[in-house]
Amino acid sequence: MVSRVLIDSGPIVAALSRRDQHHEWARSHFEAALNPFLSCEAVLSECFFLLERSGQGKEHLCALIDRGVVRLDFSMDRNLTDVLRLIRRYRDTPMSLADACLVRMAETHGNSSVFTTDSDFQTYRKNGRQIIPLLQP
Repeated sequence: MVSRVLIDSGPIVAALSRRDQHHEWARSHFEAALNPFLSCEAVLSECFFLLERSGQGKEHLCALIDRGVVRLDFSMDRNLTDVLRLIRRYRDTPMSLADACLVRMAETHGNSSVFTTDSDFQTYRKNGRQIIPLLQP
């Protein structure tokens, strides 16, 4: 049973952007969530950048963070060596900083899944060879 959901930028942006192709799918997962989605600073940075031209998108993202719907649960300082290891391992994909942080979070958070629209997560592995459970459209 998955107890923690680690969220990538794709579902956040989709939930906040009506024109996104995954808007309804992402919204339904947000509405059904019983616990906060866990994420990292790199994902939020991507979201703020992607929502730059979406009118109220950035403010709605701030509200999700203020209400604790999306919660930061990652220390780059404590995980830097492992994040860089992942980026080097997947250099041919290529892996973004946000993706590396989420894979590292999956390694440190047992019984978790990654909520994403990014197909690269089907390639990534945690702890070397373990498949990462995904919530994808």
